[in-house]
Amino acid sequence: MARASAARCSSMIAFLLLLALAGTSSAQLSTGFYSRTCPGVFNAVKSVMQSAIAKEKRMGASILRLFFHDCFVQGCDASLLLDDTSSFQGEKMATPNNGSVRGFEVIDAIKSAVEKVCPGVVSCADILAIAARDSVVILGGPSWDVKVGRRDSTTASFSGANNNIPPPTSGLANLTSLFAAQGLSQKDMVALSGAHTIGLARCTNFRAHVYNETNIDGAFAKTRQSGCPSTSGSGDNNLAPLDLQTPTVFENNYYKNLVSKKGLLHSDQELFNGGATDAQVQSYLSSQSTFFQDFVAGMIKMGDITPLTGSSGQIRKNCRRVN
Repeated sequence: MARASAARCSSMIAFLLLLALAGTSSAQLSTGFYSRTCPGVFNAVKSVMQSAIAKEKRMGASILRLFFHDCFVQGCDASLLLDDTSSFQGEKMATPNNGSVRGFEVIDAIKSAVEKVCPGVVSCADILAIAARDSVVILGGPSWDVKVGRRDSTTASFSGANNNIPPPTSGLANLTSLFAAQGLSQKDMVALSGAHTIGLARCTNFRAHVYNETNIDGAFAKTRQSGCPSTSGSGDNNLAPLDLQTPTVFENNYYKNLVSKKGLLHSDQELFNGGATDAQVQSYLSSQSTFFQDFVAGMIKMGDITPLTGSSGQIRKNCRRVN
C-alpha cells in the first residue's frame, strides 16, 4: 500500500515537472516557432521590405528604429504600433516618437501580406522583429536567425516611452544606465548604436551639438549648420544623414565618423570622447566583422526583452489597434 502510494506520488511529481517544463518552453522564443503554422512568414516579410526599401532607402533605418523604440517600452510587444484613440493613449505622441518614428504603413502592408499566407497566426511584434533584421540585411549588413513567438500587447506606456528611450542629448553615463535598465550591457549599447550607420536625423536633435559643442570637427559642424538654422523652431525638421559617408549602407563608417569627431548627435559623439567606450569604438573601426558580430548579439538580446508569450497578450488582426 505504501509502495503504491509512493509510486503514485512520484508519478504525480514527474507529471508536474513535465508541465513545468512545458510552461517554460512555451515562454521561450525560438527561431522555429512558425515552422509548422506559418513557414511562409519570412518570405512574406522580406518581399514587402525589399519593395519598401527600393522605393525609399531610408525606410530600412526607420523600421530598425521602430523595433528599438518598441522593445525599450514594455519589451518587444508591438505596443508602439497602437494608435491613440479617444479612450486609449498610445506611445506615438511621446516626445521620442512624435513626428519622428515612421514606417507604420510598411508594417501594415507586411501584416496584410502575412495574413494572406496564414491568417491569425503571426503577431505584429514578430513582424517588426523580422522586418528589422531584413532592413539591416537589405542595406548590406549582417544576417541572423530571428527568434519568434512573441504576442502583441493590449496596453501601451506613454510614460515609458518618454522615460526609457535614450534622448539624443544623453551623456555616456545616461546611455549606459538606460540600456542597463533593459538588461543590455555597455558593450551592447555601443554595438547597437552602430544602427546610426544608416538613416537621417532632424535638425532639432543635432542643433545644440553642431552650434554649441567643442568635441566636433569644425568643418563638419559648419556643413551641418548650413541645413539647420540656429534658432529653435526654424527648420526643426530639416534632415541630415547620421552617417556622413554612406547613409544607406550598413557598415562600420559610423565609428570612423566618431573617431574623426563627426558624430551627428551629442549622444553619438559621447561614445568616443575620452571615456570608457573609446577602445570599443576603435575596435569596430579596425574590424567591421567584429562590429557585425556584436551588433547581431545585441539585436538578439534586445529582441528577448520581456516578450509576451504563451497565452499572454493576443495576435492582433490590425497592428494599430487591439482586437
